[in-house]
Parts: sequence; structure tokens; C-alpha cells
Amino acid sequence: MKIGDKVRFLSETGGGIVAGFQGKNIVLVEDEDGFQIPTAINDVVVVTTDDYNIAKVHTEGTTKRPSEPATKASKEEEPADKPVTFRKMAYERKGGDVLSLYLAFLPLDIKMMTCTRFEAYLVNDSNFYLQYALLKAENNTWNMWNIGEVEPNTSIFIDEFGHEDINSMERVAIQAFAFKRDKGFSLKPTVNVQIRVDTKKFYKLHAFMENDFFETPALLYNIVVRDEVAKPLVVDAKKLKQEMYAKAEDIKHQKVEAQNDYVRRYDDSQSKGKAPLRAAHEGIVVVDLHINELLDTTVGMSAADILNYQLDVFRNTLSKYAGKKGQKLVFIHGKGEGVLRQAIVHELNYKYKQYPHQDASFREYGYGATQVTIK
Repeated sequence: MKIGDKVRFLSETGGGIVAGFQGKNIVLVEDEDGFQIPTAINDVVVVTTDDYNIAKVHTEGTTKRPSEPATKASKEEEPADKPVTFRKMAYERKGGDVLSLYLAFLPLDIKMMTCTRFEAYLVNDSNFYLQYALLKAENNTWNMWNIGEVEPNTSIFIDEFGHEDINSMERVAIQAFAFKRDKGFSLKPTVNVQIRVDTKKFYKLHAFMENDFFETPALLYNIVVRDEVAKPLVVDAKKLKQEMYAKAEDIKHQKVEAQNDYVRRYDDSQSKGKAPLRAAHEGIVVVDLHINELLDTTVGMSAADILNYQLDVFRNTLSKYAGKKGQKLVFIHGKGEGVLRQAIVHELNYKYKQYPHQDASFREYGYGATQVTIK
């Protein structure tokens, strides 16, 4: 049985022309009114066909002049002239029910980046059909660039352009909605995204990367990635300013609280002999500069903030004991990356060079402590 065969139904009266197939067991039978009826393939039988797959119509005893209009029978003689409305089911892959959409640019000659032309594609990496509209900005207005539909798990060609056209696509917008045909699906939010295309990248070879969608390197811009829409191009400047001020105030407050906490702990150390100041044995004062010994939290503090805080503790301790000649101070800074140790040694060599210093006892303090003697 082939498309164009004339068939009749076995279980009921009627029949028509085979217009297509759905899977292996369903045939689409088009009746004389043009309707396609899905029917089990074992419920139809071929009536008469010839080698050209065209149904035969007996016309003995009648003649038809060329000038006469086509009859109903003559229309049935040309089933191939009728449009086939059967649509093949779209390919769906595992994990493709999350929406991913990209705008891709490919150089036609990647070895000639300064003069090559480029192709633009819309990549639909999902199991959904997408109706889309691509737009380009010109001053304060938008112009239609391309409109259409892209099938699931495919890319569609948008345009070819040269370097003279690059500046016109610095701001691109896409509006789209996703759906499936002939089956149910999870509703996806409509897409309305603006992206800023970095036109300088069209002159840089390293901006075009190997990818999963094309055999040649491409410049990809995310529109939607696994149902997550790309960050909007337009930023609310007023809201951003408010957030920046709020964050700055929060950091300032945290630093003040941290300083107050250190003062409290410093006073406690004097009365109770606890960290960060403690007596190792008579005549030696030990200061542990590990930040977790100095502060309960470092939230909002950068690495530079932490280092400066540790150095402040170091300087304040030297200032406190400046009048006690012969006093030995041990500063535990740890090995780590050596940044704090280097900073302390630098201070001792240039700012406090009157105080001799050396590595503290490895046995008592490990390999991350410096001993300073007040002179």
C-alpha cells in the first residue's frame, strides 16, 4: 500500500485515497470532501492501482472533450496533485523538555577574521517548537530582523552579513513562545529577552569556540538555558544604586560590630588570659592572629579587609607593650600562603626595625610564629 492508492473500508462503506501514514499501523485515507480519516491499516483494502500508483476510473462509452471542465472522477485521477497534510512526528531527545535557546554567529572563513562574512543562526536545543521574532535596535526604535518557526532540536538560518553590518546588531531582542504539536506538554513562559552583542568579538579569533551545535567554531549568546532566561539587558539604575548603598551600609555596620567585638575580646584577654592574647609562660605574651581567633564572623569582609584587621591587632599589641623593655611577644600567623607573615616581617623591617625578631620556638608554636622583643 502506497500514497495515492485508492482504498475502501472493510468494516463500513466508503473509502478514498491514501494520503499518508502514522506509524506502522495507521493509514490516512482522504475522502472525496478532502477530509483525512485515520484508519487501521488492516481495515482497508486497495481497490485498483496501476504502475504509476494512480487509481483507475472506468469511462467506457463516454468521451471527454479537452474544453470540458474536470469532473469529480477526473479529479480523483490525480491524487498526487493534492497536498499531503501528514506531518511526521518531531524527534524528541531525553532531557529535552527543558527550554534552551541560543543565538549563534559563525564566520564563513575563520582564517580571515578581518574581512570574512558571517552567518547568524537560532539554535533550539529542546523538544519544543518555537514561534519567534528577532529584532534589532536602531536608536530608540526596533526593526524586525527575522520571524518564523524553528523545529525541536534544530537550528535555523537567520541571516548572512558582513563587517559593515555588525554595528547594526549591537542590541538584539527576541520574543518567542514554545509548544508541542499533537501531544500534551508543560507550559513554558513566553520569552522576551534583550541581549547586547559585543561587536569587538567579531574581530577576535578566540571569541569563536568549539560547541555542540556546529562543526565549526561559533560565537554563542544565551537566550534561555534550561528554562532560565538570560539576564535582562536593561538595568534599573535607580534600584541598582539603592542596592549598592544598602550593601555598603551593611558592610560598614558589620565592620563596626567586628571592631567592637574585638575590643570586648581584647579586654577579656587581659583579665582572663584567653585568646587572642594569652600567656605561654611567664615573661612571654602570645598573640594568635588567625582571623577565626579574632572575629566570630568575616561576612562582608574581603581578603584585604581581613589582612588589614590582623595587622591592626599586630600594631596595637606592639604599641601596648612599647614601654616594657625586654618584653617578648609571640605572634602566631600560621604558614598558609605566607601573606600575613610577609606583611608582619615587612612591618618589623621598616616600621619597627628597633625591635629584634626571629622565628618562635617550633616545638611550642609550630612553623608559623614570629617572636618580637621590645627594646
